Amino acid sequence: MSQRSSRRLRVGIVALLQESNTFLHERTHLEQFQEDLLVTGDEVRNRLETAHHEVGGFFEGLAEHDMEAVPIFAARAFPYGVIAANAFDELLSMMLDSCSRAGSLDGLLVAPHGATVSEKYPDADGHWLSLLRQRFGSDFPIVGTLDPHANVSQAMVDSCNALIAYRTNPHVDQRLRGRQAAGILASTLRNEIQPVMAAAFPPMAIGIERQHTGEFPCVELLRLADEMLLHPSVVANSLILGFPYADVKEMGSSTLVVCDGDRQLAVNLANDLAATMWSYRAQLVGSFLSISSAVDQAAALKGRVCLLDMGDNVGGGSPADATHLAEELFRRDIPRVFVCLYDPEVVQQARDAGIGQTICAAIGGKTDDRHGRPLAGEYQIVSLHDGRFSEPFARHGGITSFDQGSTAILRTTAGMTIMVTSRRMVPFSLQQIVSCGLDPLEFQILVAKGVNAPIAAYEAVCQHFIRVDTPGVTCADMTRLSFQKRRRPMFPFEQDATFSTS
Repeated sequence: MSQRSSRRLRVGIVALLQESNTFLHERTHLEQFQEDLLVTGDEVRNRLETAHHEVGGFFEGLAEHDMEAVPIFAARAFPYGVIAANAFDELLSMMLDSCSRAGSLDGLLVAPHGATVSEKYPDADGHWLSLLRQRFGSDFPIVGTLDPHANVSQAMVDSCNALIAYRTNPHVDQRLRGRQAAGILASTLRNEIQPVMAAAFPPMAIGIERQHTGEFPCVELLRLADEMLLHPSVVANSLILGFPYADVKEMGSSTLVVCDGDRQLAVNLANDLAATMWSYRAQLVGSFLSISSAVDQAAALKGRVCLLDMGDNVGGGSPADATHLAEELFRRDIPRVFVCLYDPEVVQQARDAGIGQTICAAIGGKTDDRHGRPLAGEYQIVSLHDGRFSEPFARHGGITSFDQGSTAILRTTAGMTIMVTSRRMVPFSLQQIVSCGLDPLEFQILVAKGVNAPIAAYEAVCQHFIRVDTPGVTCADMTRLSFQKRRRPMFPFEQDATFSTS
């Protein structure tokens, strides 16, 4: 028995996740990571071991294979603008210093997002993964997970033995994918497999509205990908949907295939998956419903309706204070409506006035001139809260603890309820509403600032979901965004784009 196999193998865990929207003028700074997740050493285990997150799956999978998990570094910030140069430098310094303190390792499990952009490194994930590859050497096994909203680069592929993306959107299988990655690494360390990975990059971007994996055509693409897994040499495969809100050359969809020792097979199958994705390109273009038409439909439907505010998709990095949709509902005096807006100034105004008082306030629409004008009116202050809540179930993002900062619940005379937060918050949990003393069942229309991600939570109370074509930095029609660096030609921007695997 070799020296390595006669002892318990030690596997390091490193995670750095942020979805960076390059169309926002604002930057993501270190404090955004500190507000969400920025930990090293044992604190990584304390924060994530039980979470519905791939890192939680890393811990679980390594334990199943009797390998020692060595938590090294974990950082995450809510989607927002490009990471400031000094902040990214600090993150990398913390990561590499933590690796130096980890002791001897036999392998590494990594969790990049895949759509992280920094001011100095547009392919931020490819950069930090390359640093780890350089540090640990070409023969050192590195296996990781990706968000399917990744913009995959060849540098990411070259730096890892295997990468696997979540298979669901909304992302509810993150912990399972973490366990799978740990299993692949364990099999590699035991010389049971020799994973080799290939990627294919069809010149296309998938409309965000068509990225729900439970709906056609994504559900059909995944069915075909699952069939490929029946091949005895295929270890894993991934359909990468892409993140259209990053103006980088890697922007777009891709495929990944990991095979056992057969690189040419991995290349061929990645190309096959890409060709299938390409054949569905026309069906992967979104359809765009106007605000007025969406509200008309919602008002006419029987059953509770969730209006998905695609242009202010907080999970895609938007400012969370867009008022285009809220203004239409406000203007029509539609009762039993719930809206959440980010506006720390109004929260403070409400706290100064006190519960039960009425204030004149202008809510939201303050980040820039692209997301509507402030919603001016008189509001009764219903309640005030600290903004902390927990989610016990697997929901998009795998997050269990949330903090949206000091929060005020306001209500108009027509019956619209507006939750005003002092921190931007993703609508991934109904506990956001329940924790503030509200019952989601009391509302006829709930506005969620997202596209697909909120559905995992809101489907428990809503019978209908309507995706609304609102303006903003996450507008669903990506052809309206001003790209300068993307690949060309690329469908649907250039309708005559072609793709060949030969």
